[in-house]
Amino acid sequence: MKVDIDKLSEDELIDLNHRIVERLRFLEQTRAHDDMLQFSIGERVTFTPHGRSPVTGMLTKYNRKTVTIIADDGRRWNVAPSLLRKSEVMGGSVKRGKVIPLNEN
Repeated sequence: MKVDIDKLSEDELIDLNHRIVERLRFLEQTRAHDDMLQFSIGERVTFTPHGRSPVTGMLTKYNRKTVTIIADDGRRWNVAPSLLRKSEVMGGSVKRGKVIPLNEN
């Protein structure tokens, strides 16, 4: 469906703009949600803040567009899920900082 915007009134253009912005926000939220589903609560993840060294921590909460990470140094970060990667296990163990792992029996 093609729309000739030259024939639309100002009110129709404003309505069209609102619909486009709403649709783009929905697509962004859907993409963020899909990215979130790649990770689980309690999973160890790594991300690199702009101009800083990589941060590793545990995913603790899903938000609307971000996830909350508790870093090994105790700081809390809200991060877009597209910036995360699964934390790599080095030599069979992971540095856990202040996080205490529980055994599943």
